[in-house]
Amino acid sequence: MASGATDILAQARIVDHLEEALDGITFACATAMTPRDFGPPLREPRSLFSELASGGHQVALVFGSERYGMRNEDVYRCHAVLSIPTHPDYGSLNLAQAVQLLAYDWRQALGGFAVQARTPDPNLADALAIQGLLTHLQGSLEAIGYLDPAAPKKLMPRLNQLFNRAQLTSEEVHILRGIARAMVTPPR
Repeated sequence: MASGATDILAQARIVDHLEEALDGITFACATAMTPRDFGPPLREPRSLFSELASGGHQVALVFGSERYGMRNEDVYRCHAVLSIPTHPDYGSLNLAQAVQLLAYDWRQALGGFAVQARTPDPNLADALAIQGLLTHLQGSLEAIGYLDPAAPKKLMPRLNQLFNRAQLTSEEVHILRGIARAMVTPPR
């Protein structure tokens, strides 16, 4: 269950028999671990779902009880039997897990959901802000004796590359400039 999805449950149609549940369904998928001597073909969910998603079908996923699985009569009413690829020694999944996996795969076959960003896109610092930071930092590093201006080596170009890889935000540039300022400001 998704948090706050009680409206889905409230709209669920409750019936007494599978025949009623399959009313309007054009392709029913059984979920049975135990192979049958005869019956619908065994299919892997993702490949079958990609075929079904573009075919205009009304699809049903049919699950049996967690303890006993599906009855043969119910499996025979279906067009295919889905087999979720698992380790052969542990082929049976908890019912809720099987439902969740197949629902996710079906949703993905239909095109998935657009992921909504939960945080705003970062306000990346521009090249001018990065150069201002480097100039500020260079002055502070010289002031504390860490950088010798007569022999700077490649410290500043390396810091420039580091900041470029880090893709600093404007806020992060302000933080680093505050640190550079604190390096040379006597404590109060």
